[in-house]
Amino acid sequence: MSMDIRGQFKQIEKAVREGRQASLSVSTGDGEYQRNFLPKERLILLGGGNIAQPLCAFADQLGFSVVVVDDRAKFVSRPRFPEASELVCDEFPEAIKKLKIRPADYICVITRGHQYDADCLRAILPGIMPKYLGMIGSKRRTIALLNLLETEGFPRERLDQIHTPIGLDIGALTVKEIAVSILAELIAGRRKNLNRRSKSHLLTNEDIDENLIRFIAEDETPKALLLVTETSGSTPVKSGSYMAVTDFMKQVGTIGGGCGESAVLHDAVSLIGTGKKKVVTVNMSNEIASEEGMVCGGSMKVLIEDVPVSE
Repeated sequence: MSMDIRGQFKQIEKAVREGRQASLSVSTGDGEYQRNFLPKERLILLGGGNIAQPLCAFADQLGFSVVVVDDRAKFVSRPRFPEASELVCDEFPEAIKKLKIRPADYICVITRGHQYDADCLRAILPGIMPKYLGMIGSKRRTIALLNLLETEGFPRERLDQIHTPIGLDIGALTVKEIAVSILAELIAGRRKNLNRRSKSHLLTNEDIDENLIRFIAEDETPKALLLVTETSGSTPVKSGSYMAVTDFMKQVGTIGGGCGESAVLHDAVSLIGTGKKKVVTVNMSNEIASEEGMVCGGSMKVLIEDVPVSE
C-alpha cells in the first residue's frame, strides 16, 4: 500500500467529518480489497403523519439520514420523530426548494391529501430527479393525479419514474407493515445494479462507525485492525466488517462476536507492534455455531494488520 493503515484512517476520518465518501485499500496474499465508507443517504419524508413515524424509525436503523417535512408544527415535533436528522415545518413547495433535491436523495410523498401530493410533485418534477421518488395512494387515485400533471405539461417520462402506489406489494395492511413495504422498495433501489458477491474485491459493509474510525486514526494505543475480507456460507457479518483490539484486549467494533471473533483475537494481539499482517480463516462449524446458539455454518477470511503508532 502507498499509505499505512493509520494514514488511511486519518484521511477517512477527515472525509467523514466533511460528509464525503472515503475508502480503505488493503492487500493480502489473495489480492487487493476496497472498503468504502459512505455518508448516510438522505431520505425526505414529505408528510409527518402516522406512516412517517415507523418509516423514519426503520429507515434510521438502515442508515438513512431522515428529513421529515410537514406544514403543521405538531406533526414535525421531536417527540414524534426522535430519530430524524432534520425536521422542517413549512409549506411543502417552500420546503422542497430549501432542501435542494440531489440525485442521490430518496423522497416519499406521504402527505395527508391529494392536493398536497400534487403540490409536492409540481415542486420536484421541474428540477433534479432524486434516486427514488414514491407517492402513496391507491392505484386509481395516483393514476388520475399523474394524468392531471401530464395535462399541465409535465413530461410522461418523468411521471413514469414515480413509484406509485408506493412500496412493494407484500400485502401490507397495518401502518408498520406499509412502512416496511416502502423500505423494501427503497432497499431494492439502493441495491439495484449492484453486482456484489461475498468474494468480491469490493467489500459489502459500507457503514460508518465514527468512534471506531477515530480510535484507529487518533488513539496512540498500540492496536491491530481486523477486517473481514471474504465470507462463505452463513456468517454473522458481511465482508467489510471491522474492529480494532489493543494489546490489553480492549476491543472497539465487532466482526460478529462469539467464538468466531474470539478465535482471531489472540492472533491479532500477537501482531501488535510487529508491523506485520496476516490472513486468518475462521470456520463457523456447526459445532461452534450450536455452542453460540447461532445457525452459522460458513467461514470468513479476516485480515489482521498491525496499526503503526505515529512517529
